[in-house]
Amino acid sequence: MHDVAELAGVSIKTVSNVVNGYPHIRPITRAKVEDAIAELGYQVNISARNLRQGRTGMIGLAVPELSLPYFAELADSVIRAAEAVGLTVLIEQTGAVRARELEVLSGQRRHLTDGLVFSPLSLGPEDTASFAVDFPMVLLGERVFGAPADHVTMNNVEAARAATQHLIDLGRRRIAVIGAHEGEEMGSATLRVRGYQQALAAAGLQVDPALIGEAGLWHRSTGAEAMRRMLDSGVEVDAVFALNDALALGALHVLHARRVAVPEQIAVIGFDDIDDGAYSSPTLSTVSPGREEIARTAVDLLVARIAGANDALPYQQVVSDYSIVVRESTAGAGSTTLAVDLAGSAGSRTGAL
Repeated sequence: MHDVAELAGVSIKTVSNVVNGYPHIRPITRAKVEDAIAELGYQVNISARNLRQGRTGMIGLAVPELSLPYFAELADSVIRAAEAVGLTVLIEQTGAVRARELEVLSGQRRHLTDGLVFSPLSLGPEDTASFAVDFPMVLLGERVFGAPADHVTMNNVEAARAATQHLIDLGRRRIAVIGAHEGEEMGSATLRVRGYQQALAAAGLQVDPALIGEAGLWHRSTGAEAMRRMLDSGVEVDAVFALNDALALGALHVLHARRVAVPEQIAVIGFDDIDDGAYSSPTLSTVSPGREEIARTAVDLLVARIAGANDALPYQQVVSDYSIVVRESTAGAGSTTLAVDLAGSAGSRTGAL
């Protein structure tokens, strides 16, 4: 930088202002500095700059498993949101193992990153005290509420209710749900089943326990197994609400193998709007939970905490918008994909925790 300043005939501070994008520099001065940079082949030493600022220029992202399409696509969205503000993302996969999630909170890798975006799956409300960490963090998901951190989540109950209502509006009355977690007190499964039950109740339909299909991890294989059990039980089914798209794709596979026409005999809708759903056969109707908004908001909140801009503010909870994406698995072959925004006033909300 000293060499650039000497060649351009300006101060080192002026060179620093140019390379850091400071706007209030005369065009002729900026041109001199840029010409000198080009002539000398100068490059900013990011490591040195971050060291001076006490930052690494990296943020962490801890998710349960990247083999689940939703988390893989979420990671992609977080990476792009971070790149837009000049940050690199270090991804950690916890495997939804409690010990590994607690290790994430212990800060053992704190020196590698400036902050953390964390989606816990094994930790629950009883672990709230463990989230009182000494580094910037933003929580994702539905396992822990009220922790001392900013929190970005999706509108699980109302989105699930809208998905079920979509099936009811199509005239379906024997609507199964796949992916329930028996005994779960808080989490995506509990909240989405609650929305399903609310939609049935509002339509005057009874909740039939035989139509609630359990599944452990939300993979294609568990969705397929839950669908097989449902069909083998002999219970009457005319629609399926799968609690995520991986489950729905597994259910579609079984229905196709059993030569059950979708949606003529059984309509299917999923949740998450993963890319695979747009290319399944039939294409999959789903809930789009606002993944891009979740990623962008989480990164923005984390950056603000890292910079100290939000230190005086209470922790924020942001709920993303959602929409119902109608495709062939509920609307029939040849239908055009339609995203129906049903969030309304229940969409993106920000509030103090």
